[in-house]
Amino acid sequence: MLGTVSLINLTLLAFDYGTKKIGVAVGQMITQTATPLERLANSPAIWNAISNLISKWHPNAFVVGIPLNMDGSTQPITAKAKAFAKELATKFSLQVYQIDERLTTIEAKQMLYDLGGYKALQNTSVDSFAAKLILESWMRQQQRDE
Repeated sequence: MLGTVSLINLTLLAFDYGTKKIGVAVGQMITQTATPLERLANSPAIWNAISNLISKWHPNAFVVGIPLNMDGSTQPITAKAKAFAKELATKFSLQVYQIDERLTTIEAKQMLYDLGGYKALQNTSVDSFAAKLILESWMRQQQRDE
């Protein structure tokens, strides 16, 4: 839970972490919806790109999807995603929430395909769409826990 911060007024940036690219989405608790933004290259320049997104969207917190195996065990990328989440908190002094993101990319690909076939898969960043799903899942979870 978020303690004394009002959930209804939160704007959040969400990240679908990958070793080569990171999908980003923005959402607002008041509407319980998120919008895919962009896919960032996972390179040292990512911190400038994230800083620019913060300047544009003024988030109150971040949500980072943490990849796990289907049985809930960790995998090599799990530690990297957690390290990314920790660095986000350190660099930008905002709260970072982590959420299990199993199957999010598969779900994102299926939803995009259902919306527009292979063309939609090619024209839309699956990673940023996965970040949207991660954020909407986190927001639903907060509503249930409230």
